[in-house]
Amino acid sequence: MIKKIRSVVKKINAIEKSTHHLVDKSFHYLNAQHNDLKSPKILPAKILAEINRKKGNITSLSEVEFQVFSQWGDDGIIQYLIDKLDIKNKTFIEFGVENYKESNTRFLLINNNWKGLVIDGSAEHINYIKHDYVYWSNELSAINAFITCENINSLIQNAGIEGDIGLLSVDIDGNDYWVWEAINVVKPIIVITEYNSLFGRHNKWSIPYDPSFVRGSIYDSSISKYGASLGAFKYLAEKKGYSFIGCNSNGNNAYFIRNDYSEPFANLFNDDGFVLCSFRECFQNNERVKGNNKIKILNGLEVINVETSKVEIVNFTDADIAKHHY
Repeated sequence: MIKKIRSVVKKINAIEKSTHHLVDKSFHYLNAQHNDLKSPKILPAKILAEINRKKGNITSLSEVEFQVFSQWGDDGIIQYLIDKLDIKNKTFIEFGVENYKESNTRFLLINNNWKGLVIDGSAEHINYIKHDYVYWSNELSAINAFITCENINSLIQNAGIEGDIGLLSVDIDGNDYWVWEAINVVKPIIVITEYNSLFGRHNKWSIPYDPSFVRGSIYDSSISKYGASLGAFKYLAEKKGYSFIGCNSNGNNAYFIRNDYSEPFANLFNDDGFVLCSFRECFQNNERVKGNNKIKILNGLEVINVETSKVEIVNFTDADIAKHHY
């Protein structure tokens, strides 16, 4: 009798466990199915985009910023740029999108009916995207891959994308400079790169290339040791035939236009355009690091001067920061 009771209890527990699993799975699926096409943020964004479209020459990209799905004001900048350009192939590629709920191209996909490719190193994130309403209701491809210089071109080609495209957004928190340098199978008209503003206004620095690089924790200084400086990206952009037109107001994304499309933005050409990030990501002693300390935390880091190809060691002082750095 006891054995029968235990058997029944075991079966009930198994059913309960299975039910919980199904409920969790269904909740995840329904949450991903949230329809951003009906988001209350869409209509105000359309109005702002129309207001920006009617503006004359602007002097800074910050004048046209607004946020829908981008982390900062990049949705507005992108809408302004594509309105000024005659882009035939309305295709984008974006790296490092996580689950794609917050990204530079989601509004572009939904609002402007572009098609695109997103890549992320997390299988869980890509699975989430593939259950998202935006995935099946738009022409979107999503690939799970850890991006390196060695695989990026084949990843793009295998997705059926080559030649002229509208936009490339690079944000992989690490080898961004080296990956953009390696890309040769597409020629994007607009390029957005995440830069590390803590590297300074003039330095042409990147972290050394390491195909296995993963950005560190917010609880130590390694969170700040990633990517490349704005100066490095401007140097690379010039070599690849692009003009720098500015940064977003939060100091993390830089914008470049291919030279054969850059004429509408001549008023934005800027030898400087640097914006220091306002956010503070690193913790020390349970407090977020601020002021000059969030810059000096980089001291001792080995970087590559991309112009000379020589190794340099970061060594910022308060005087450097005050006089030359920012």
